[in-house]
Amino acid sequence: MEGFFGEFYNQIFPHSGTSLNPAIHIPIILVSAAIAWWIFNAVIGTLKKKYHDRPFFEKNEQIFILIKRAGHYSILILVGIGLLNLYKAPMAERIFFAIMIILLSAIANNIVNMLIPYVEQHIADKTDTHIDDVILDLSKKFSGVIIYATGIILALDVLGLNIMPFVAGAGVAGIAIGFAAKDTLSNLIAGILLIIDRPFEVGDRIEIWTAPKNSATWGDIIEIGLRGTKIRTTDNIVVIIPNNEIMKRDIINYTTITKEIRVRIPIGIAYDADIKKAKEMITKIALELDWVMREPAPKIVVRNFGASSVDLQARIWISRPRRRMDTISHVTDRVKEVFQEEGIEIPYPKRDIYIKKEE
Repeated sequence: MEGFFGEFYNQIFPHSGTSLNPAIHIPIILVSAAIAWWIFNAVIGTLKKKYHDRPFFEKNEQIFILIKRAGHYSILILVGIGLLNLYKAPMAERIFFAIMIILLSAIANNIVNMLIPYVEQHIADKTDTHIDDVILDLSKKFSGVIIYATGIILALDVLGLNIMPFVAGAGVAGIAIGFAAKDTLSNLIAGILLIIDRPFEVGDRIEIWTAPKNSATWGDIIEIGLRGTKIRTTDNIVVIIPNNEIMKRDIINYTTITKEIRVRIPIGIAYDADIKKAKEMITKIALELDWVMREPAPKIVVRNFGASSVDLQARIWISRPRRRMDTISHVTDRVKEVFQEEGIEIPYPKRDIYIKKEE
C-alpha cells in the first residue's frame, strides 16, 4: 500500500528525494500542504453554505466534519510520504501507514453510523419486506466491528506481519468458543430469526409464560435483542426471556394484526331468571365504556346449562387491547350491582339436607 501512495506522490513531485535538497524540499512540502489545506477548507465551507439546508444535511450535520477530517488525513498522508521519502526509512513508513489506516477506519465507521439511520428512515421504512430491516439492524451492531477488524488486518499487513497464523488461531478459537457458548449462539441465531420473521414488534402486547407467580401474565415488548427479548408486564416488572425459549413456544400476540380484540366474560344466572332482560342489562353495562366498540355490538350468548345456573357469556369487542382487564373488571362489578337492583339472581351451588329421624 505504501508503494501505491509513494507512486502517487512521485507523480506529484517527480524528483522528490533525489534532485532536491531536503532543506529545500521540506519547506516545499509544508507550504504545498498548507495551500492544499486552505483550499480544501474553502471548498468544504462553500459546499456547506450551499447545501446545509438540504434534508439529509440538516439531519446529519456531522457529515461535513467527517468529510473535512478525511481530507485533512489525506493531506497528512501525502505530507508524511514526502517527508519519509527524504530519509528512506521503510519501517517508519510502515508505521505511518498503519496509523493512517486506523484513523481512516474510524472515519469510515462514523460515516456508516450516519448513513444507516438515513437509509432506515427513507428506504427501509417504505418497503413491505423485513429483510432490509434485518440487514440494517445487524449493520448497526456489527458494522464497527467489521470496519475496525478490516483496518487492523490491513495495518498488520502494511507492517509486514504474517496474519495467517492469527486467522488460523482465530478459527480454532472460534470453534472452541462455539462449543463452550452454544446456548449464547443459539440465542443469537434465534434473535436473528425473530428479526426476520417479526412475530411481534416493539410495543406489541403478548402473553408471558415465565411471569413470576401471582403477577401479571402479559406485557409489552420494549426491546428485541440478539440474545433476549425484554417485556414489561402490566405490573411494571421487566421480564427478559432468552430468544431460543421464545422460538420454542406459541406466541400469543394481542396487537400484531389489529388493535381490536374480543373479550369473553362468563356470567351465570338462575334458571328462573329472565334471560332476555339479563342479556339487555349486560349489553347496556358493556356500552358504558368508551373503548367498547358499537360495531360489532356486544353479544350475549347462552353457553351451557350448569348444575345450578344458566351459563351466559358476554362477547365484547374493544378498541384498546390494554384495557382488557379493565373491561372484565368493570362488567363483572356492574353486573353484580345491576342484577341485585333488578332482582336477577346470580346463583351459587346449594344443597338440601334432610335429616331422617328413626324412632
